[in-house]
Amino acid sequence: MAKQRHRLNSKRSPRGVSLALAMLALLPGCGALAPRPTSIDQRLATLPQEGLGLAGPVTIRWNEHLVPWIEAGSDTDLAYALGLVHGHLRGGQIALLRMVARGRLSEMAGPLARDYDHALRILDFAHAAPEIERRWPPETRAFMTAFLAGLNRVTLEGPRPPEFGLLGLRPEPFTTTDLLAIGRLAGTDVNWLSYFSLLAERGKPGFAAAWRRTLEAGANMTPPAPREANLPGLLAGLSRAGSNAVAVAPTHSASGAAMLASDPHLGLSLPNLWLLVGMRSPSFHAVGMMVPGLPIIGLGRNPDVAWGGTNLRAASSDLFDVSRLPPGAFTESEATIRQRFWFPTTRRVRMTPQGPVLTDASVVPGRPGEALALRWAGQEPADEITSLLHAARARNGAEFRASFASFAVSPQNFLYADRGGTIGRLTAAILPSRTGFPAEGPVLDATNPAATAPWARLLHAGDLPALENPPDGVLASANENPDLWARQPPPVGYFFSDGDRVARLRALLLARPKLTPEDLAMLQRDTLAPKAAVLAKGLLAHLDALPGGPPEPALLAALRGWDGDYAADSRAALVFELILARLLPTLLPEGRSGRGPETGWNFITTFLLRDLDALPEARRTELLRRALTEAAPLAGRYRSWGDVHRLRAAHWLVNLPVLGRAFVLGDMPVGGSRETPMKTGHGLVGGPHEVSFGSMARYVSDLGDPDSNWFTLFGGQDGWLGSAAFADQIPLWREGRSIRLPLRPATVAAEFPRVTVLRP
Repeated sequence: MAKQRHRLNSKRSPRGVSLALAMLALLPGCGALAPRPTSIDQRLATLPQEGLGLAGPVTIRWNEHLVPWIEAGSDTDLAYALGLVHGHLRGGQIALLRMVARGRLSEMAGPLARDYDHALRILDFAHAAPEIERRWPPETRAFMTAFLAGLNRVTLEGPRPPEFGLLGLRPEPFTTTDLLAIGRLAGTDVNWLSYFSLLAERGKPGFAAAWRRTLEAGANMTPPAPREANLPGLLAGLSRAGSNAVAVAPTHSASGAAMLASDPHLGLSLPNLWLLVGMRSPSFHAVGMMVPGLPIIGLGRNPDVAWGGTNLRAASSDLFDVSRLPPGAFTESEATIRQRFWFPTTRRVRMTPQGPVLTDASVVPGRPGEALALRWAGQEPADEITSLLHAARARNGAEFRASFASFAVSPQNFLYADRGGTIGRLTAAILPSRTGFPAEGPVLDATNPAATAPWARLLHAGDLPALENPPDGVLASANENPDLWARQPPPVGYFFSDGDRVARLRALLLARPKLTPEDLAMLQRDTLAPKAAVLAKGLLAHLDALPGGPPEPALLAALRGWDGDYAADSRAALVFELILARLLPTLLPEGRSGRGPETGWNFITTFLLRDLDALPEARRTELLRRALTEAAPLAGRYRSWGDVHRLRAAHWLVNLPVLGRAFVLGDMPVGGSRETPMKTGHGLVGGPHEVSFGSMARYVSDLGDPDSNWFTLFGGQDGWLGSAAFADQIPLWREGRSIRLPLRPATVAAEFPRVTVLRP
């Protein structure tokens, strides 16, 4: 790991290093703080290989990045091997995901986490698990049982992850309920982040006007800052909140076959929230990205169909004021929260017909005496695992579409391309059948039958928008409002991404008559935001119109003619963002914090120039001059966007107090912005800042060649601290290179030379 830190140009203070070293003698699990360098062969040598719960031998081939390609004689043996591999490569990560999903953070962090655990117990990600499991078809039950057996074999008998001692964890068998809870955690409704921000503002002067503007802009909340200590900050990096996906028809493809590309946008912590795998058994033959701890391919390719997707940003939840419900509508239980370094404590959990009472948790804002419940589609007994197992075996677009009848959360736009040349998109979700959204605020009245009625009839994938083979031969999705592509879609949400990203993707796709996989890979690294250029031009017009001309003319020279490209070496992007950060807060209504939706890109593109135009001339002149004058000294300290826009490579243990700095591998300049195709999210910019959310994995497939499947993770395959495969893909990610995951057996044998044989 020391070599990795050197390569990534880590910056660590001597004081921080000394303090971390001093703690080494005081803590168990010191291997996490000073991990031994471990080679690929050393990691493979510790994988259990004999006496396994298999019907026959299973062969796993590995490439130099520790990507496994599994060949099994039965589907259940494949599932067992997948569980073994997941546990071996990502056992520590899966254990942490379980602790979050089951509200057990206090068992690692002590009393500091108990209020978060209370909120997580109220959310109860495992609520629907018993009924989901009861409804499983036999093949899903068999696959999950075998996967769980493999995962538990390595969990209980394999080497203990280095971070276990540091966090006070012990090997503990997983249950199907644990895995289903992890799946629901990954399906967190991204609208919760906006809800929590808005709840804190309800009742304050100006909230009604702010809500109307929020609906008009369709703004989602600014991503929480790195290490921000609140519930949204905890959930933001774990939910499938963003992404791009594109599909190209054969008429636009250089190979004459359909193509697909997808790049998820999630938290940029290590290990990555995806795991690369190839597999073959009697029913499965596929490569792709898997969620650690779940036996499904979220994005990938089989010989006949390739698929990817983006978060729909649909409101799969509603908040209800249940304060006026009769006492008999509430059921109450006690949750026991075990605390490291302290005694157990109990907390109240109340349930209503409209969901659990969320405001019983102190970390959820609410008015005094008000009880708010959360009704969420994730509490329904839907079955994403069966849907995605079916999708992985689809032989054409029609079979792929039919796989998602029981898919609920998180709501997704799935794009697909098949070997016959069909490209399409479908909406996979379970949503209440709304007729609209409230104009007064996000909280509904639980005593009003009209407010609760939409949950009596739920919409499924077959009721929601879909599209196949568009006339222009390209599809693009980037968390945009369905109104941009679907005819009269039902009301599905409030908060979508600005249309900037999807417009840029479409422009790039249509700019070339014949596209190649290399073109799609370049598209994923594009850093241009067209609306930023429009805003910069509008600001320049206002500044040039100032009496006597604008101050700091040399500073503004960088903005003239800027096309909106947030390349790391861009001077214009730096200047634009510094001016924006000084100007925007002065335009906010009094009392607004600047951390809510008003600082999101949707708000900026919708209201910035309009609000400037609405000001009296004297006030507008004052604010523009002040913003420019205050931005100039900062712009003098830095040369380019990458000087302040920094991508940190760090293990998730960086969130530990005091010791966290020991888990930073380094930081590096990076391009991109809030709504560029290569997304690197940020808020208002006052100087150097860390990107904590954005484009963290890439995938491209050409259906004309079974071997033309290219993947990259920000990070690496292995979650084992010190492993040679822990962060080895970061240079690939930075340089735009990829790893091929082929489907032809001969290519697999040639490019995955290390062989492990698992035996019963």
